[in-house]
This record gives sequence, structure tokens and C-alpha cells, in this order.
Amino acid sequence: MNPDPVGLICRKIRESRRIAITSHLRPDGDSVCASLALAMMGERLGKAMSIVNKDNTPLPFCHFPEAGRIRIGQIDPAESDMVILLECADVSRSGQENLGDCFKINIDHHYSNFAYADINWINPLASAVGEMIFELGKRLGAPILAQAADYLYCAIVSDTGSFQFSNTTAKAFETCTKLVGLGASPINVSEMLYSNNLPEKIKLLGQVLSTLRMNGRGNIAAITMFKKNLSDLNLKEIDTEDITTLARSIKGVEMVLFFKEMEKDTFRVSLRSKGRANAALIAEHFGGGGHIHASGFTAYGPYEKLIVEIPKTVERLLTAAAPKSPAS
Repeated sequence: MNPDPVGLICRKIRESRRIAITSHLRPDGDSVCASLALAMMGERLGKAMSIVNKDNTPLPFCHFPEAGRIRIGQIDPAESDMVILLECADVSRSGQENLGDCFKINIDHHYSNFAYADINWINPLASAVGEMIFELGKRLGAPILAQAADYLYCAIVSDTGSFQFSNTTAKAFETCTKLVGLGASPINVSEMLYSNNLPEKIKLLGQVLSTLRMNGRGNIAAITMFKKNLSDLNLKEIDTEDITTLARSIKGVEMVLFFKEMEKDTFRVSLRSKGRANAALIAEHFGGGGHIHASGFTAYGPYEKLIVEIPKTVERLLTAAAPKSPAS
């Protein structure tokens, strides 16, 4: 990898006129907010910026100012000089199907990345891709106005679980302090993130929590959201991080498994852990990946089988990974 990928990215941005931004399937607060901030910074430099994602923007982020500029669909290579992919381990993770000949820039803070692009900037030490975009903006000399600062602050708060996850670092706090100095409002961001729930979302929370299952040791909790839960409440795209956080708050729980039905016999399993429990290690066992305390994977099969077998496997893996007590 080039010792200064940020410098190369800055040069390419300055040389380009039309820049497309995309992020991973099922975009989250970090990727959505970082995309919006990056687009605003590029426009301050006179660039034509577009944001195109394969999947819809979830609640509450779809109601944020500027969220309407995110187009859902496929990038047309003829309309852009290059494409910036945020938090995509490979091109397929973006869901974009026409990027074969495009000049690609890959920016990611997950270590599970295949460095597939023309320029790759992968920094697993960064708390969020929003933190990386802030650094990029400084290097570019792009003005970061108050609204862009709000989005970058929100990206970091969202991806660190309000500074509760293992990716919370001194650099994350330092960056947020600088963003507040540039006009970011922690109060406004908290309002946008946590005070925009629909009544249907609260009903959904109750339905999902009613599926709670615990293992015998009480260190693994499993909750489930079926497609029917969403359709009955007329919900489509929704942020569910707070539901997982509630299950994670149970005393003694080290790992939460959140089963989300995507299609028949297909479940996205989000993992949230605390303490020494390594969610990334568990996710990798099932073909997924992510952070130590926030990861995920996709599981296939009948729900009745998965909800029994996966927690058993997770318990075995946690037991095997636990530090051994010294012999007495």
C-alpha cells in the first residue's frame, strides 16, 4: 500500500470534475453521514458530487437534512470521473454492478478489506469512516461548514454507539471536539439520532424484545425481527441499533445475536458484544466480519434450526476463546 494514500486521494479529487460516492448495502449512520459530508466538502471545491446507494437510507437518517440528495440505484460510469466507495470490503459489498472500468477509491476503517481499488485507504484504527473523511477534508483544504461538521460528528457518534463500543478512541473524542469547534451541535445530533422515533418503531421494539432468548449461562442473548413485524407496522427501512443496545444492557450478557429476516430462510445476524467477547471473531467463523464489539454475518436455513444451532456455536466459540484460569 502507498505510504500516503490520503495524498493520492486528494490529488485525484482535485483532478476530477464529477465524483460519485457510494457505500455498503444496508447503509448505516456512519456511511450515510460521511457520504453527505464528503459531498458537501467536494462541492465547496467546485466539484459535481453525487451519492448513489443500492439500498434505501434507513430511519432516522432518511429524514436528515440533505438525505434526499441520496439517489437509490446504480451508478452510471459515463457520468463520473471516479467513484469513492465507503466501507466496502469489495465492490460487491456496494451492490453497484457497473464499476468495472471506473477509477475507484476505497476508504474503509474495517481491517477485513480486500484493497481492490486504484487507491486504497484502510485504517482499522479509525473509529468511523466519518473520522477518516474529516482527515481527508483537512488535507484537501476543503471548508467544513457547520452542517458538514454535524454529519461527521453524527457519523462518529453513530458508529461508536454513542461512545460505548470498542472503536471509541482518544482520536474519536479529539475529532469530535474539533467538529464542535467547527459548528457541530451535539444537542442537534442527539435530537436527530434519538428523538425521531415513530410510534410504530416503539411498537416494533416491544415485538422484537418479546422474542428474547437466553442461553443457560446467561451470557448470550438472541432477539429476532421477522419481515412480518415490519410489514404489519408498515415499516420498511429502519435503524435498529437501539434495540440491540437494550438487549446488550442485560446484566451478564457478553454477546447479543440479532436475527433479522431478509428473505425466507435468510437472516442477517448482527452481533454486539462487550468486555472480552470478540464479535468479529464470531462473525468471521460464519463468513462475516466487522469490529470487536460490532459485527455481523448472513445465515441461511430454517429459523427454528438457526435460532438453536447458532447460539450453541457462539457459546462454544466464546468458551474456547476465553482466557484460561491459571492452574491452582
